[in-house]
Amino acid sequence: MWYAIISEDITNSLEKRKQARPAHLERLHQLREDGRLLIAGPHPAIDSEDPGEAGFSGSLVVAEFDSLAAAQQWADADPYMAAGVYKQVTVKPFKKVLP
Repeated sequence: MWYAIISEDITNSLEKRKQARPAHLERLHQLREDGRLLIAGPHPAIDSEDPGEAGFSGSLVVAEFDSLAAAQQWADADPYMAAGVYKQVTVKPFKKVLP
């Protein structure tokens, strides 16, 4: 089943994001290689493709896992969690309808 992992950043998370980004992306690339990644990306803190120093306010990952518990475990192990980027993470089932 698909699961949405909706993460909210701490204030001024950009430097912590930059430090943990390579490890964070490595895990997403692995999901993609396994055919389990539907979509992933950050939420710019301002209305811009490139928010610059404004940074990001959070992230969204929609990926396939065996269970809600497995999705939560994956989210809990995110390098952004260990680096203190996220202040809150919500994991919930997602039903893909379109496209």
